[in-house]
Amino acid sequence: MNEQKEIVLTKEGMAKLREELEYLKTEKRKEVSEKIREARSFGDLSENAEYDEAKNEQAEVESRINTIINMLKYARVIDDSEIENDVVGLGITVEIREVGEDEKETYSIVTTTEADPDNNKISQDSPVGKALIGHIQGDIVTVETPAGKIDFEILSITKHSA
Repeated sequence: MNEQKEIVLTKEGMAKLREELEYLKTEKRKEVSEKIREARSFGDLSENAEYDEAKNEQAEVESRINTIINMLKYARVIDDSEIENDVVGLGITVEIREVGEDEKETYSIVTTTEADPDNNKISQDSPVGKALIGHIQGDIVTVETPAGKIDFEILSITKHSA
């Protein structure tokens, strides 16, 4: 039997998944259907690149919808009471600074599902996330990177704002 693993999410992560699912089911499906309808009007489907592209996009959208539905089915939202205020962990925003540097960086520790490095949301399973987990303000943490080891000082720890 295929056992599905529990998926742990923050409240924000759960809300974003639901929002994406709603968008895909309502707007994106209609958009792709229109592309398919338009491509069909071009005639011969056997050599119709627009039709093939639209059908591929439709398959991707349906696959993502199914993935999200499955994720939501097995999702567990982290309760705020599970999040400690003074230890880096899931649901925490941490401000760090590379030892010897002035520039500060702020990261939210999230699940792999919610990771978005462009918006400073790093996975608990990323190299930096793994290194920071379990540490407290003032700790110096060494992160193993492809460029070598980097030491970071934890400047502050706060719960995500929901």
